[in-house]
Amino acid sequence: MDQRIKEALFYEKLKDSVKCGTCEKSCIIRKDKIGFCKTRKNIGGKIFTLIYGDISSMNVDKIEKKPFFHFFPGSNTLTVGSWGCNFTCPWCQNFGISKMSENIGKGEYVPPEKLIKLAVKQKCQGISISYNEPVLLLEYSLDVFKLAKKENLYNTYVSNGYMTSDALKTLVKSGLDAMNIDIKGDKNFVKKYCGADDEKILRNVKEARKLGVWIELTTLVIPKFNDSVKSLRYVAKRIVDIDKNIPWHVSRFYPAWKFDNVPPTPSESLERAYKIGKEEGLKFIYVGNIAGNKLESTYCPKCNEKLIERYGFEILKNKIKNGKCPKCKEKIPIVEYPRISF
Repeated sequence: MDQRIKEALFYEKLKDSVKCGTCEKSCIIRKDKIGFCKTRKNIGGKIFTLIYGDISSMNVDKIEKKPFFHFFPGSNTLTVGSWGCNFTCPWCQNFGISKMSENIGKGEYVPPEKLIKLAVKQKCQGISISYNEPVLLLEYSLDVFKLAKKENLYNTYVSNGYMTSDALKTLVKSGLDAMNIDIKGDKNFVKKYCGADDEKILRNVKEARKLGVWIELTTLVIPKFNDSVKSLRYVAKRIVDIDKNIPWHVSRFYPAWKFDNVPPTPSESLERAYKIGKEEGLKFIYVGNIAGNKLESTYCPKCNEKLIERYGFEILKNKIKNGKCPKCKEKIPIVEYPRISF
C-alpha cells in the first residue's frame, strides 16, 4: 500500500459505514467512499488517511507569518501543508491546495524523520503545519511532533480549530505547543460560509488553553461580509470571555477564489476592528497583511510603551525584558527563550 495511505486514528464502525472522529464534521462514510475533506476514505470498513506525509507546500517562515506575535518572536519555523479542507470558505487564500482534491497523492512524500532533519539543517527553531487545514494531517502530525521534541523544536498548528476533543488531546500529548486559530466571524457567518458551528471552535480554544497550548486568534476581515461593527464586536466579546490577554490578529483580505471580485480590506476597517477590540477589553490586537501599519507592533497595555517594533514579519526592536515592560514592569504574556511561565 502507498505510504501516504495509513489507517486513521479516530473512527467508529457502524452497521454499514464508518464515522470519522478526526474533526467535528463527523462524516459518515460508506464503503469505498471519501469524507467531506476528500482526504479520508472507507477502505474495507476502516477509515484511512490518503495524505500521510503527502506534502504540497514547504517553506522556512518567520513565526510572525503564521501569525504568532507572542510565541518565540523572531524564530524560524519549517512550515508544511498538504491537501484538502473541512470548511467551505469561498474566499480561501490557499484554494490551490485546499480545494483541489484531484491533486491528492501528487505531492512529495516526506517521511517524518526527513522533515525533522530538514528543519534542523535549515536551522529552524520549530515546525508549523499550516497552509491547508492541519488536522487532516493528524496522524502525520503526531509522528512529526514526537520527533521534533527530541530535537528541542517547538510544534505549531495554524488551524480553523474544528478538530474533535480526542484529536486535540492527542495532539497536545504528542507535543503541540501553540495554535493560531481562525475566528472567522459571528455565529451566522461561520455557519453560512464555513459550514461550521462556532461554539465547537471556541470550545477548542478554551480546551487547548487548559491543556497548556499557547493560543493566538485571527480574523480575516472581508468587506461587506464580516466587517460590520456588530460582527467584529461579537468576535471580540467571545475572545474576552475566554481571556483578554489572547492576541487577536485582524488581517486584510485579498481577492481570491470565489471572492475574486471582492475588494481588499481598507485599512480603516482593520483599524475599526482594533478600536472595537480595545473597547471590549482586549489587550493585544494586531492589524495584519498591511506592512508598515503602526498597529502591527506590540504596545504595553498599561503604559503604551512600544515593546516590539515590527515591519511585516520582521522584528526591528524588542524591548521586553524577562517577560515585562522595561518602563512600567507590566507582565507581558509571551513565550521567549528561555521559556517564561505565567
